[in-house]
Amino acid sequence: MKTVLKTLFTLTLFIILTITTQIGGVLYVLSICIAKRLKVQLKYNTLIAFIVLYLMSTLIIVPAVAPLFGRETVTHTAGIKPTNFMTVLLNRNYVRPELNKLLTKTARALEGTDIKIRYLDANFPFINAFPLLPHLSHNDGKKIDLSLIYETPNGNITQTQKSVSGYGVFEAPKPNEYNQVETCLNSGYFQYDYPKYLTLGKINSDLIFSERGTKLLIETLLRRPGLGKLFIEPHLKHRMHLKNDKIRYHGCGAVRHDDHIHIQLK
Repeated sequence: MKTVLKTLFTLTLFIILTITTQIGGVLYVLSICIAKRLKVQLKYNTLIAFIVLYLMSTLIIVPAVAPLFGRETVTHTAGIKPTNFMTVLLNRNYVRPELNKLLTKTARALEGTDIKIRYLDANFPFINAFPLLPHLSHNDGKKIDLSLIYETPNGNITQTQKSVSGYGVFEAPKPNEYNQVETCLNSGYFQYDYPKYLTLGKINSDLIFSERGTKLLIETLLRRPGLGKLFIEPHLKHRMHLKNDKIRYHGCGAVRHDDHIHIQLK
């Protein structure tokens, strides 16, 4: 019975690590093998081996190998950074070179303003069609989520967010705005607002959604010829008076997009 439970635990951990990081499951199995062969037997041999293997792979090996699969890490500059460094540690920061160029050119176009690009989930480093859960389409290197822009109560643009993860704190429809969220939930799409459970903690409750900042970011993105589609919730599109064929509605089968912006290549 003990052996069966241990096998089930190993299998469960393998699946969880694979789903969340793509490479973690394989590295976990490898760390078990290494731990068994270590001459010095410590209580946490497997854990230590896994941490060392994982950090080496994530920070050194995977970034070097990913280009063979047509992907690379998002380039960090003064104008482009992850909203949460966990995105990098979980290998969810890989894009095709064309998307990297689009982001870099957008950041350059925003120089001289107080708007910076803060990105959320992009794609895993390897294999097209490998799902990056909970997303439906982040599986080909062409997609990335970007944080909304916020400002302080005195009107200053800030690079901080309203949740630890960057997801799940919504800029909900106002009473006079069309409520697509309510329409989807009432139609049985229960998952539509489930990112509210993925905040990892709400922070900076005093921050205010910046219409001018978010609009400037979106309009700058829309000028990039390589951009295929941009998803944002309909009420925010109308609130910011945005009119462009590249701005699409993602559908009730996805999740609401009033906590982030989704962009993708053609």
